[in-house]
Amino acid sequence: MDKKPNIIIFNVDQWRGDTLGHVGNLAAVTPNLDKIVENDAVSFSNAFCQNPVCTPSRCSFMTGWYPHVRGHRTMYHMLHLDKGETNLLRILKENGYFVWWSKRNDFISARDDLMEHCDISFWPSKEDLKRWGHKWMPNLHGYTKWRGDPEGDNYYSFYAGKLDTQGSDIYFDFDWATVLGAIDFIKNYDGEKPLCMFIAVANPHPPYGIEEPWFSITDRNKLPPRIKAPKGWMGKPSLLKGIYERQNLQGWTEDRWSELRATYYGMCSRLDYQFGLLIEELKNKKYYDDSAIFFFSDHGDFTGDYGLVEKTQNTFEDCLSKVPFIIKPPKNINVKPRVNNALVELIDFSETVFALTGIDPEYSRFGKSLIPLLQGDTEDHRDAVFCEGGRLYGEKQAMELESISAPKARGLYWPRISLQTTDDGPYHGKATMCRTKNFKYIKRFYETDEFYDLLNDPEELNNSIEDKKYAEPLSKLKEKMLMWYVETCDVVPFKTDWRFKRRNE
Repeated sequence: MDKKPNIIIFNVDQWRGDTLGHVGNLAAVTPNLDKIVENDAVSFSNAFCQNPVCTPSRCSFMTGWYPHVRGHRTMYHMLHLDKGETNLLRILKENGYFVWWSKRNDFISARDDLMEHCDISFWPSKEDLKRWGHKWMPNLHGYTKWRGDPEGDNYYSFYAGKLDTQGSDIYFDFDWATVLGAIDFIKNYDGEKPLCMFIAVANPHPPYGIEEPWFSITDRNKLPPRIKAPKGWMGKPSLLKGIYERQNLQGWTEDRWSELRATYYGMCSRLDYQFGLLIEELKNKKYYDDSAIFFFSDHGDFTGDYGLVEKTQNTFEDCLSKVPFIIKPPKNINVKPRVNNALVELIDFSETVFALTGIDPEYSRFGKSLIPLLQGDTEDHRDAVFCEGGRLYGEKQAMELESISAPKARGLYWPRISLQTTDDGPYHGKATMCRTKNFKYIKRFYETDEFYDLLNDPEELNNSIEDKKYAEPLSKLKEKMLMWYVETCDVVPFKTDWRFKRRNE
């Protein structure tokens, strides 16, 4: 390949796969994403992450490894260069790319110098803020008056609602800083190197809060039905019941849930607007045609489904494991724009980048290039997708004891963290999902396994693991999971050791 394409990565945090207008959600206001899919891109409506929380998922899609391959199944174990764990950004930099990275790190060890992986790690200067005409607004994680009474039913809801812009036109936060910084860089970049931009933003990660006009942009009456909490939580993992009891949202009316959900949708709509600004600047600079543009999330969010908010580390409901995944290839790829229903995984992202750039990273990985799907050469990709999480009893290094939301702190994440940091119950036990288009099987190490008929039970409320009529598909999924583990259980470095000293040395 004579000219390598620019690689533009717009990575959102905690965006559910169903919250897009072009996949049929009438309440989702996402015109810019809808437009790019209509004209130039493919949106994968059955894309799945490999872990339902941030760091393990990012370690996975940046390497092409499943979390179990190198033990990346906790927020506190990231990629380490000293352990031979590279990543996509570093590989692109080593192969002649100029790498711009917004200053958000959820996958590189703090022991490493970020400049080993990029050319610019962006954070806005005072001059940037002055030029933009904005000042920082309160961070919702630190400024928490919106939570109310610790004994009230909003304290663990993550619901902040409409944000006060204090007379400004926007609620200036990390995402605005990141997007405006990326646009400024594109305006001024005229370098000879191909460009990689990793635009990692924070929304729609809760707390659920957004400013106008996005707070009101969602028609509450168009919201799809919310999945209700299962009666007695029979057949469901104990972590969900434990979080449900601790979040204390059982008394919420459907109107309150609609406000929370619409606020989350508004956070997505603001990201869509920001994405549109970025696309406009790429076109202005004549970079759009020669760029591969990737839009995807690391995982999803409950957003009221099952009476829960936020996420978990070892449950794999579709609202958590299914994510938006959109690719606009460079002009040398004859794309067939559409929504594609093939099963794909986020580890296919990095492999697609390697295929587009002609780079051989020289290590074993498990992603599959999506170029044949982009071109419309096929409509199928994988016969199953996988997601995993949790820990063994006694694995204190995977309990996240260092978390600022440790049980005594009663922070936002206390309902979940309080269960992850104990062995008094199977709450945080290891689990793995194998999902086909019609069925989902979950192997649990300490609890009852799960099996769902997704055609007849798309809400995953009825665990059919004991139903004999599903014996055949259950057996097939168990076999798929076994074969997957055998294939992906480890990786052998390409640079091998000498077992014996060479003669004459």
